Amino acid sequence: MTDKFRYGIIGAGSMGREHIRNVNIIDNAEIVALADPFQDSLEQSLSLLNNKVKTFQDYKDLLKADLVDGYIISTPNFTHIDVLKDVITTKKNLLIEKPLCTTTKDCLEFRDLTKNYPATIWTAMEYRYMPPIKRMIEEIHKKTIGELKMLSIREHRFPFLVKVNDWNRFAKNTGGTLVEKCCHFFDLMRLIVQSEVKKVYASGDQDVNHLSELYNNKKPDILDNAFVIVDFENGVRAMLDLCMFAENSNYQEELCAIGDIGKIETAVPSSASGKNSSNVRIGFREKNKIINETVNVDEKILKAGHHHGSTYYEHLSFLKAVKNNTLAEVSLEDGLRAVAIGEAAELSIKENRVVQMSEFNF
Repeated sequence: MTDKFRYGIIGAGSMGREHIRNVNIIDNAEIVALADPFQDSLEQSLSLLNNKVKTFQDYKDLLKADLVDGYIISTPNFTHIDVLKDVITTKKNLLIEKPLCTTTKDCLEFRDLTKNYPATIWTAMEYRYMPPIKRMIEEIHKKTIGELKMLSIREHRFPFLVKVNDWNRFAKNTGGTLVEKCCHFFDLMRLIVQSEVKKVYASGDQDVNHLSELYNNKKPDILDNAFVIVDFENGVRAMLDLCMFAENSNYQEELCAIGDIGKIETAVPSSASGKNSSNVRIGFREKNKIINETVNVDEKILKAGHHHGSTYYEHLSFLKAVKNNTLAEVSLEDGLRAVAIGEAAELSIKENRVVQMSEFNF
């Protein structure tokens, strides 16, 4: 590896550009190559880079060129499994955007194909690295609130963005909203609770968004709201409250964890708010005992993306793991489990039943 870690990006869409903006402010890394079949996506990405960056219409030509130390995979969800099958032949370091794949079946196939893989495989789960959430998790794991009993995550936000060829309007391409969007939150739940999921029950529907849209005479079928109850093997229960027709919410994400001696809560400001700080509040059952802490994010880091600085911190951790040859903080297995929980939630809604995670063959 050279002095600077050389990234190649496969998929130069909106998330690819977020990675570019963040790598641009990291001293020991650089983007040296891009691959995307859509010229407009390449040009928008190139506008953030210098003229020395190589571009490819076909990612396979990028792989053959052998220009990089690692790849960022940020192509549409439904392409991941086929792209990954090709990319692993390079034996390079991989940062794979969520969801790992659109189905548990494909994730399991990818896991089987990468046994004894010689480089880092990292599933990009940015929400772990949002500073207020990271600070909250530290206190939970220190047992500041005692033994964790309940966890709730609420995301109230705008609808899905427009993507190339509108691929994200259909569950077959995304894995479904509870896989595509919410694998982040199921990953957070596993990280916070430190246990595996036993069963999932969900209620949701497509009630507001995309109802009058048609693409090749087909109506979008993605959920725009849901409640998901997740029971863990250690007895902790968690809930996700998702609404994607709640523009202009003061906070896009709100989290609350309750233990037997207190509760801790925080919120992540929406990108539109421009706020660079969040409050982490711990309230104890003991009368009038409250701790408040303000968590700030550097303005330069905040401006580099739409995930409250987390993409920047994720890259720092990824680069550290590669340099030190240590395990990925967000592993392939983490990515697989998050997809499986999302798939279970989608199945629960379709079949109106509790889904046992034992139904999935891990």
